[in-house]
Order: sequence, then C-alpha cells, then structure tokens
Amino acid sequence: MYTLVIYDISDDEIRFKVANACKSVGLSRIQKSAFLGVIDSQTRKSLKKRLERILGDSNGNIQIFLICENDMRFRDIIGKMYKEGDEDIMVI
Repeated sequence: MYTLVIYDISDDEIRFKVANACKSVGLSRIQKSAFLGVIDSQTRKSLKKRLERILGDSNGNIQIFLICENDMRFRDIIGKMYKEGDEDIMVI
C-alpha cells in the first residue's frame, strides 16, 4: 500500500522534523508538504507515533492516507517536477 503524508505546519523546526521523519522511512517528497511511498503497516504505525510526538500540542496538522495500487492508477499529474534548493521533488 502507498502511504501519503501531508501536513500544514507553520513552525519551521517542527516542519523540518516531520519531513526528516518521512524521509527516514523511505517516503519521497512529492510536493513541499507532501510525501508518498510504499511502506509496510508496522513502519506506518511507527511513523504515526513519531509524527504525533513531533507535532505534540503545536499548531498544525498532519494527515496520513493509505492508497491502494488500483487507486494510484487513477492519479493524474499536471505539471512537471521542479527543484527546490538541493532537493528534487520526486513523483513516484
């Protein structure tokens, strides 16, 4: 199953930690505040707990979606990849 993590967090430090947590489990950045990839159930549960600790009582929200392979076939991508700093925004 694909896992999509999106977030809206104004605090730079927390946002950076959330991004690093997503990268550390193998998710790829697909937009500035969105990561996507295939991870197993245990990894997803662990990531959720980690993200809950990172966000704590701070303002903002993090949403985690499970997307099956069949649903991914219906995804439309408009536009092309772009580079921000040294990091490529990857489209899986």
